[in-house]
Order: sequence, then C-alpha cells, then structure tokens
Amino acid sequence: MSLEAIYQTIPHRPPFLFIDEIVEVTENGATAKRTIREDEPQFEGHYPGNPIMPGVLLCESIFQTAAIFLANHKVDADTDSTTLTPVLVRIQDARFKRMVKPGDEITIEVTYLSQVHQFHQLRGRVLKDGKPAMMLECTLALIDEGKAAKEA
Repeated sequence: MSLEAIYQTIPHRPPFLFIDEIVEVTENGATAKRTIREDEPQFEGHYPGNPIMPGVLLCESIFQTAAIFLANHKVDADTDSTTLTPVLVRIQDARFKRMVKPGDEITIEVTYLSQVHQFHQLRGRVLKDGKPAMMLECTLALIDEGKAAKEA
C-alpha cells in the first residue's frame, strides 16, 4: 500500500504519520515499514547529540498500522470509512527492548485479537533488525464522526 493509499485510509499526516508503507494486510493483521530519518523534529529534543526514537512514537506506529488493518477488515461495507476516526482507548503491557535510532528501518506488525462492540483489541510489535524493539497490546475504537454529528 502506497503512501497515497495510507492517506486515503487513515487521517494521520506528517509530521504525525509514523508508517512509510503497508507491506501486507491479511485477515488477521497487518505489517508496515518505516525508516527513521535524522531530520525528524522529535530528535531536536530527544536527545540532542544522542537521538533516540521516543517510545511513545513507536507505540503510535503500531496504532496507525492497527487503524489501517481495521479500516480494511473491520468496517461494514455500508459504512463510509472516511467518516471513521480510529481512537486509542487502552494500552496494555508495553515493553521496550531495544533503542531505535535515526537510520534504522523498523517493521511494525499488528495481530488482531478480538472485538467487543466497537472496541478492537490488537497485539503489536516493532522489530529492528528482525528482533523486537518494543511490544504492546492495545484497544482501538472506530468512532463514526458522521453518525456522531447526526446524533448531536
């Protein structure tokens, strides 16, 4: 999936888009890639002279990959996906194993676990050189902004 297709699927845009491409979307999950660039704004302060990708932004790459998966596999055919906003409602068991630095290419993997109403639970991990850099479980809700506006 190209960058343009990502733009058509989720509302995130630079500088708050943390996936470069979607490699694969299956019935059970999705895989994305990202190359960490030295010129990204977070490195001005995290940390000058020793830039490290903030863990919260690695988490965000998982959430965005999860949102791509949900838009492709968990949206009803009669729902306009452009009115859906993926909203994070829970993070569980986040673990950080390796530092990610400018120049690193990461792979983001998301696996679908379950659904209760509009809440979707997923497991995600970020790999660096094929080894886990971080992992977590999260719950996302797909909020239909078009429906919420009509109800208001």
